This record gives sequence, structure tokens and C-alpha cells, in this order.
Amino acid sequence: MNRSETLREQIERIEPVNEQESLSIVATLDRLTWPGDPFSEVENEHHVTASAFVISTRGVILHRHRRLEIWLQPGGHVDPGERPEDAARRETHEETGLVARHVVPINLFHVDVHPGPRGHTHYDLRYVLAAPPLDPTPPAGESPEVFWFDFASAQERCEPGLAPALAKLGRAYETFDVRD
Repeated sequence: MNRSETLREQIERIEPVNEQESLSIVATLDRLTWPGDPFSEVENEHHVTASAFVISTRGVILHRHRRLEIWLQPGGHVDPGERPEDAARRETHEETGLVARHVVPINLFHVDVHPGPRGHTHYDLRYVLAAPPLDPTPPAGESPEVFWFDFASAQERCEPGLAPALAKLGRAYETFDVRD
């Protein structure tokens, strides 16, 4: 089974949180059928990205995106040959300084299609990661505004389209192993 087929199965198992996610699932499944590498940001302006809902006993991490100036989960582009679930972990470390792990089993939790920079469209795969309840230490060049939030505060602070996914995450929180 190739990477796109495995990903299709994971996406098809998602219980959509709202109509927007239902539409995003359909669009992402369609995107995986296009010729070429669906993860390449240079091959096509429509590409798959990866991000992470990072949780611990302190709640969930959000960072204030330094260019967009909105509060989001860590995430970004998938490097050539990289699996999206590995990109979510890498981006988490790069943007927060925290070493996180996937909850078991690896959990593709949410999908969202949204405009990206330079006229691109991002088909974002959102995973759930657990991290130690340490203060984030983002490196130079990344947003210095990275904090833990309880789920209600995160929903109030985040970009509005993210709030339904954070509500779903808050409801599912007890099912995840967040111990170090």
C-alpha cells in the first residue's frame, strides 16, 4: 500500500466535526488523486501540509503565527520524502522547542483546507501529539508567542475556524495518554 492509499484510509476514518471539515475531507481525498506529489509546494499550488494539536497535562499549545498574526497549532510543509505524521512532529519541535510524540495509535484527528501564502491552498492534516508539560522554548526566527492554554481559552484565542476542532479535542482529551 502506498503513502496516498494509507493516508486515504486515515482520512476516511475521521468523524467530521462540522460541514467545513466534511468538505475538507472530500477535497483532500480528491487532491490525493491528482498526478504528481501531493506534498510538493513547488509542483502544485495545492498541496498537503501537516500540523499538530500538542497536548499535555497543561492543556493544548497554540502559537501566534508571526506573519499571519493569528493563534494556531504548530505546523507547516511536508519535506520531500517525509511522512506527514513525521512533519507534524518536526514542525512542533521547530516552532515550540518541545519534543513531542504521537499519541498511540497515531491519530489523524482533523483535516482542513484553507488558503496559504502566495496564492497556495493548504490541505492540512492535523495530528494529536503529546509533549512534556514544559514551557515552550521556540528558537530564534520562530514566533516567541507560544503558550499552553486550557481548551476553553484556546477556543476563545484561536483563529475562529479552528475552534470546532479544539472543542472536539477537548472532548476527546481524556482518551489520550498525555503522561511523560
